[in-house]
Amino acid sequence: MRRIGIFGGTFDPVHLGHLVMAEQCREQAQLDEVWFIPAARPPHKRNQPITSFRQRVEMLALALASNAAFRVEEVEKDRPGPSYTVDTLAEIRQRFPDAELHLVIGADSVADLPLWYQPIRLIQQAILLVFPRYGSPRFDAESLRAALRAPPEVSLRYQEIDAPIIGISGREIRRRVFQGRSIRYWVPAAVEAYIHQHRLYKDHPPEA
Repeated sequence: MRRIGIFGGTFDPVHLGHLVMAEQCREQAQLDEVWFIPAARPPHKRNQPITSFRQRVEMLALALASNAAFRVEEVEKDRPGPSYTVDTLAEIRQRFPDAELHLVIGADSVADLPLWYQPIRLIQQAILLVFPRYGSPRFDAESLRAALRAPPEVSLRYQEIDAPIIGISGREIRRRVFQGRSIRYWVPAAVEAYIHQHRLYKDHPPEA
């Protein structure tokens, strides 16, 4: 059975924390591939400016080029409406019905999972690979089931990933670029060069 890690996010920009997370998930969950899926219209950022979908895809392609197990998937590019994770998983399952899907998710997002769009349907479609995040509570499968109010017949598959906590965020990278500060070693060198070449994040102050 093909084991695919699904890693969704805005990736504005992709950074080394994302890559460490994906590689640790690939290794510990014995994934065949990790698909990075940039959100076309992230529902939690409707009122925030984000870099164009094409430029975020191009930065991902640069960041992932050296790892044959990583790839960019543009599954959300042409789908209308908000980019809900549950719809993305459903589309991938329809295309690859024999694959086993694993959703890469930070512990901070697990805490918010009951507020996501159709969370019960989401957990039925993928195994959760939960990556530690600084300051976020730890959940076990049963406490998460209780928070989601998932009925007993719904299977909840869950694996905690043992990995270092890396406090890099896209917001802080955007702020540093706007302020003229270094982002060396925060992002892959090719992504850093792309950001400077295209003057990303330089002309608009980052969100608060």
